[in-house]
Amino acid sequence: VNVGCVPKKVMWNTAVHAEFVHDHADYGFEIPSVKFNWRTIKDKRDAYVQRLNDIYENNVKKAHIDIIRGYGKFTADPEPTIEVEGKKYTAPHILIATGGRPAVPSDSNIPGASLGMTSDGFFDLEELPRRSVIVGAGYIAVEIAGILSTLGSKSSLLIRHDKVV
Repeated sequence: VNVGCVPKKVMWNTAVHAEFVHDHADYGFEIPSVKFNWRTIKDKRDAYVQRLNDIYENNVKKAHIDIIRGYGKFTADPEPTIEVEGKKYTAPHILIATGGRPAVPSDSNIPGASLGMTSDGFFDLEELPRRSVIVGAGYIAVEIAGILSTLGSKSSLLIRHDKVV
């Protein structure tokens, strides 16, 4: 919800609108000038994601489910028990929502790695970059490259190519 499917679909739909605007003259529409504002879509997207988070949290609370935030681990206690920040919780059903964090290589392994950002950072951009380089060929990289390019960033997609000797 936060840095995946939902905000990516908002940005994808933004790019679709940009494509429609780009093709408008071919369909007989005369629009003198259209300007894209990254800040507007970022603010609206972020507000939409926050609204969804609030709805989900309210639904969990209505279901009388406790949300415990922190780093947890199961214990060896006989009943299902989890320890979070030094405090133990026991319940018949325990869900650990692990989330995930991307692994970023060090500059010693890949010179200049610290100059980049992960795909999560795409949603933190405060403005549309004039130029962008996306490294990778997975669907997320290709989607982000397409979105940025369609919205006006001069984008390049770098793909590893194994050489045949």
